[in-house]
Amino acid sequence: MTGNAKSVTIVMIEDDEGHARLIEKNIRRAGVSNEIVPFTNGTEALAYLLSPDGSGTDGMACSLLILLDLNLPDMTGIEILEKVKSNPHTKRTPVVVLTTTDDAREIQRCYDLGANVYITKPVNYEGFANAIRQLGLFFSVMQIPETT
Repeated sequence: MTGNAKSVTIVMIEDDEGHARLIEKNIRRAGVSNEIVPFTNGTEALAYLLSPDGSGTDGMACSLLILLDLNLPDMTGIEILEKVKSNPHTKRTPVVVLTTTDDAREIQRCYDLGANVYITKPVNYEGFANAIRQLGLFFSVMQIPETT
């Protein structure tokens, strides 16, 4: 990192432990060494992202990138996306939706709500691993906007 660039923390919201391990493994394999903070449900993830009081001011000190599964045990990823993108302190946080849902209306809704990238998890392991490797390469070159 050069200059005053802040390190980006990757927030992974994924309830499937196997998928979470695969995502992290392939991000690391692509040479991305950023901290990954994992969550298996939306409630804990939102408390981290938006602060316990929901203001979103706690996360202002660091740059975040969110990896979001849409199918979570306690709420939908759509609900998380809506809350993150409607908060003035987190609305610029990049969100990568990673899910098995390939419904065109759902994909469009995610983009309409502000998702930056939508990746459909292939059902087979090799296809999924390849998609995650590409995501890791994407992370290694992307710039995160300052959250102010």
